[in-house]
Amino acid sequence: MRVVPFIISAVFSSALIVGLNKQWGSIPPMGKFLHPQYGFWQNAEPSSQSFDADLSIEDLKGNANVYLDERLVPHVFAENDEDLYFIQGYLHAKFRLFQMDLQTKAAEGRASEIAGEKAINYDKEQRRLGMRFAAENAMKEIEKEAAYKKLFDAYTNGVNTYINSLTESSVPLEYKLLNFQPEKWTNLRTALLLKMMAKMLSSGTEKDLDYTNAKAIFLPDQLKKLYPQVPDSLLPIIPKGTAFEKPGIIPVPPANADSLYINNTESVVANEISKPDINNGSNNWVVAGSKTQSGVPILSNDPHLELSLPSIWYEIQLQTPSSNTYGVSLPGSPFIIIGFNDSIAWGVTNSQRDVKDYYDIKFKDDKTKEEYWFNGEWQKSSLRVETIKVKGGDDVLDTVAYTVFGPVMFDKSHPDTIKGNRNLAVRWTAHDPSNEAITFYKLNRASNYDEYVEAIKSFECPGQNFVFASKSGDIAIWQQGNFPARWDRQGLFVMPGADSSFMWQGFIPQEENPHIKNPARGFLESANQRPADSTYPYFIPGSYISARAITIENYLKDMNAITPDDMMKLQNNYFNTLAEDVRPILLKYIREGDLSSTEKKYLDIFRNWDLMASPDSKGQTIYQCWFDSLEVGIWKDDLTRSNPMAPWPEEQTTMEWLKRDSAFSFIDDITTPEVETIYDIVTAALKKASVNLAKNEMEGKLEWSKFKDPTIYHLLKTALPAFARTGLHVGGNGNIINAVTHSHGPSWRMIVQMSTPTEAYGVYPGGQSGNPGSKFYDDYIDNWVNGKYFKLWYMREGDRLDKNIKWTMKFKKA
Repeated sequence: MRVVPFIISAVFSSALIVGLNKQWGSIPPMGKFLHPQYGFWQNAEPSSQSFDADLSIEDLKGNANVYLDERLVPHVFAENDEDLYFIQGYLHAKFRLFQMDLQTKAAEGRASEIAGEKAINYDKEQRRLGMRFAAENAMKEIEKEAAYKKLFDAYTNGVNTYINSLTESSVPLEYKLLNFQPEKWTNLRTALLLKMMAKMLSSGTEKDLDYTNAKAIFLPDQLKKLYPQVPDSLLPIIPKGTAFEKPGIIPVPPANADSLYINNTESVVANEISKPDINNGSNNWVVAGSKTQSGVPILSNDPHLELSLPSIWYEIQLQTPSSNTYGVSLPGSPFIIIGFNDSIAWGVTNSQRDVKDYYDIKFKDDKTKEEYWFNGEWQKSSLRVETIKVKGGDDVLDTVAYTVFGPVMFDKSHPDTIKGNRNLAVRWTAHDPSNEAITFYKLNRASNYDEYVEAIKSFECPGQNFVFASKSGDIAIWQQGNFPARWDRQGLFVMPGADSSFMWQGFIPQEENPHIKNPARGFLESANQRPADSTYPYFIPGSYISARAITIENYLKDMNAITPDDMMKLQNNYFNTLAEDVRPILLKYIREGDLSSTEKKYLDIFRNWDLMASPDSKGQTIYQCWFDSLEVGIWKDDLTRSNPMAPWPEEQTTMEWLKRDSAFSFIDDITTPEVETIYDIVTAALKKASVNLAKNEMEGKLEWSKFKDPTIYHLLKTALPAFARTGLHVGGNGNIINAVTHSHGPSWRMIVQMSTPTEAYGVYPGGQSGNPGSKFYDDYIDNWVNGKYFKLWYMREGDRLDKNIKWTMKFKKA
């Protein structure tokens, strides 16, 4: 009888072994995950962890050292460029491998391999947008010059050297949780990462589909008023009054533009699943020595992106006998993106320019998509069969047709996934062959204004505002990108694609991109506003933001004897310029006698508010809820006449209309028999907002930071809530200098004073390590929240025994 319990025990043990080594839904194989020798326990990093290392590597050409300071910032000293970028790749992989892997898989449309079927539509969209196609075209440009290709090869070899050194126990925690393995790095993956940045910063700056729906319900003159190209309150990047050269190219609209395009009222139901965040933007400014206490320029930059753990940025210093550069890099790509060297400093903000258009395509057969009508005949499509591998499911096939314009992103054959009633091809400058990364290689080594200009010439997409300062005293800003030269209103709406007449006719010559050097006023700034006033000779649509630039200009013009500390305070400023304009309007038109005691209480708080969107401000919460409610009261009845709904006018536009004409036609609610006045709408807006305000007050969330709950999520968002930082005590908003929203904001703050020696400060909301089990995972966040900075240690050859060095990694040629 002993055999029976033995059999039962054996069966149970076998089942347990199988069960613990199998993935059940989203639960990883628990046997491996909990294993004491190679499970998640091994990712817990002791606070006394040493990062000293002696490495012998065959791929190196010489010897190199990496000096890690107390914040885990690496100071890389190499004998040549190839070793420098090999080591940068190695360090990126060592501290940020999962981030690099996840972001490039997502860029390519391979998220389903990790997330399963819920990511299929996202992957289809990435592939239909042509993300890999764009990266492949970039590789053609990268590989044209052998010298530059060697740098990318070296970086890739560094990443793979680290990947090959991993053991089962040292694989990053996320791989164990999601039960997959790191994948070999390639130069193409670096190109994919850069194209993902292009999507984040240029794919969301057009509203062609939205404006097409608006055109279905509004007359051309109404469209110009609702969505103006030049706001009344604009303070452009290039100061007003600057004279521009005559245009080098004058695009001509086709003769049938009015009938086929401007007056075409057909709507479109296509909609992007992963539209980039509208708050993607940045601030940068530079002040000349004439306005600083030190007598030398000071440059400031804070790019606004989705806040994540690990951070989008990785701080690093890269030094060879011929260059020495400090700043932040993008894990997955070589070079320093924002930073400084011995001679210059530079920063970037997004241009917000529209460089992506849609064209209506007619297929001979909507099912096969093999031919499309163009220039009076059927043209052959280039068909790309995409295979989407799905974790836990069958492969999904999707055929994407490529036309003379680009890939057909939306078509009639996929109504169940990407809704659409028309075939829409996308023309996007990111598809064109280019090598944006080399701009940063050159900037890392530039020593003066001319070399800065030469460096940025190769940067095509996304358009950026490159701000510059040098130790020779020069300051400058240049909006750089490959921008299509458009005729008036070209590309605002879906365009006819039956022939070449609506295609771009060329690009604005690079030397005619808006730029300025050493202005008499002694400062320059950009904050995602329109780059030039209406005298600029080209039509330049985009999704511009005006308010932050106005605030920055108002402060800088009155500041003198400026110090780095002044610049830190300005980067963390909470003043709400838009509310300064809106408050008199709301107070003028509110019917106070119609308010309840609770509504009067909120009105009094708002009336006495200091206009600062600080963390504890109740006035900011009341203002935002009231103004949001007012916008709904003014616009929603008109915008919903289109299905899908037409886009909301910008907050700045609403404010300017209310200042200009309190009786403008959109005040009236067309869904009611009454004719509403501005008094009705403003009062009703506060009443509606008060309901929400009272609810939040009862929950203890009337203070601004509690209301918006600033949060820095792990890259996997809600899948790993324990790895996030929530409830941060920080104020701000998207149109305020300190542009923190719920999970978006200043991703890196940098101040550089061009003194000798260079004096620089920086901070980002994260930490150097991507390991949630490391004390370096999120150790910068408290400083970032409190507006504090780290002094950036610009190490030199003679500092190898400096007390700032905590650990040393020695790289030797094997």
